[in-house]
Amino acid sequence: MYREVTMFEVTEALRLWLSGTPKKRIAAQLGLDPKTVRHYVTVGTGIGLQLGAVLTEEHVRDVLLALQPSGGRPRGDTWSQCVAQREAIQRWLRQGVRLSKIRKLLARTGVTIPYPTLHRFAVLELQFGRTASTIPVADGKAGEELQVDTGWVGWLTLPRLARTRRRFRAWIFTAVCSRYRFVYPAFEETTARAIEACEAAWEFFGGIFTVLIPDNTKAIIIDPDPLAPRITPAFLEYAQARNFHIDAARVRHPRDKARVERAVPGVRDDCFAGEVLTTIDDARTHATHWCREEYGRRRHSRTQRRPREHFEIDELPVLLAAPTTPYDIPLWNEPKVARDQLALVAKALYSLPHRYVGHVLSARADQQLVRFYHRGLLIKTHPRQPPGGRSIDATDYPAERSIYALRNVTALQQQATRAGEAIGRFAAALLDSPLPWTRMRRVYALLGLTRRYGGARVNDACTIALAVDMLDVHRLKRMLELGQVPPVLSSPARVIPLARFLRPASQYALPLASPERPAQGEPDDH
Repeated sequence: MYREVTMFEVTEALRLWLSGTPKKRIAAQLGLDPKTVRHYVTVGTGIGLQLGAVLTEEHVRDVLLALQPSGGRPRGDTWSQCVAQREAIQRWLRQGVRLSKIRKLLARTGVTIPYPTLHRFAVLELQFGRTASTIPVADGKAGEELQVDTGWVGWLTLPRLARTRRRFRAWIFTAVCSRYRFVYPAFEETTARAIEACEAAWEFFGGIFTVLIPDNTKAIIIDPDPLAPRITPAFLEYAQARNFHIDAARVRHPRDKARVERAVPGVRDDCFAGEVLTTIDDARTHATHWCREEYGRRRHSRTQRRPREHFEIDELPVLLAAPTTPYDIPLWNEPKVARDQLALVAKALYSLPHRYVGHVLSARADQQLVRFYHRGLLIKTHPRQPPGGRSIDATDYPAERSIYALRNVTALQQQATRAGEAIGRFAAALLDSPLPWTRMRRVYALLGLTRRYGGARVNDACTIALAVDMLDVHRLKRMLELGQVPPVLSSPARVIPLARFLRPASQYALPLASPERPAQGEPDDH
């Protein structure tokens, strides 16, 4: 049975031989074959060892090198066939062809190679089935890097609903140098929750790290490009406000954030497993206590130091200053300006100039203001409105349309007055109502008549209509269509005196008096 002889056994065999012990006794004492001992002695003699000499480390090294020459074990004929077909085998492996199929393809060309030999050749010469060698990445300076990962970690037990639980996830922060960890449970993986978790992390650590290395979550990274990833505008603005840099990990490259990559199972099993938690605040309180008192005081297997002590000694003094004021988390979205020149942001409507109708803008909403950007340029600012509210700027609308849209009765009456003095009085009479905006369409119809028939004719017609208290726009229109608008004289009409030949009014009183008829036989005067 084959047994590998260790370096210590070879050294002991040589040491006993140099002290004068017979070879067979050395073999029996070490459990080796006498021929093996004789082979070691022959090699030792070849490098210059003699009985009675002192065995040194250099002698042992030379013997071991002589026992295993660099040439290694000689190869057979089938190995040389593999070498001759190296390019073909390598080409098929790049195409994804299995080794068993490659052996069949070689057999069709008359080259028969046993599968073990073919597999051994592919592994040793072509790196088949081997992953690339890894190089440990330096941890960097203390207080410089903080890695972030997310994952589902536990359940909340809802007391009011029997047999009902709600699952929650956690944002896990790990300091690269000290391995100190912070866990922030949350229900969502959004940009707002990411900012909220970072704010809680700065408070927990007592400062801000220089570099944040997040996973490729959509809450932080829009486009996970390995060279130039696009960061969510809201989170990028937050990083600029807190003065830290973002170095996003590549997709499917867990080694880019190796210090936090395997943290999710540990947090799930050690922190939250078996715990009865009813609210998310209970989960956050429990997670903070676990990070400080349990995980933070447990000796880390890699650093051989307790993470909390390591962090407080080496990293805490060099962190950036912790924020003193809460961060106003903005809301970023991309609304489209509708035909009514309104854009919807957080369920509230805001007006934009007419030239942006149909454009998709970038909107930033904080607690006080809503800012609209077009291609990176600020174009409009509105005060923040609650859901369902609206903020309208009259200057955004065309003048001819903003009056009706904003129910500006005064501006409409002024427009009518500019068309004519009588037209203005007619419009004022039309708008004389407890609800004047309900009669604005009548004034618009009146202004339409001025554009069609001219201001002078409509002004004369309004003068006549006002004289008899006629406020019907339709009748005014018929007057203009039929041309029944006599010219209005500037001086009062002259009164014509009664003619002398006219009969008095008593002659026309009813009933009329019948004349007397003459008697029979008397001649008629007529």
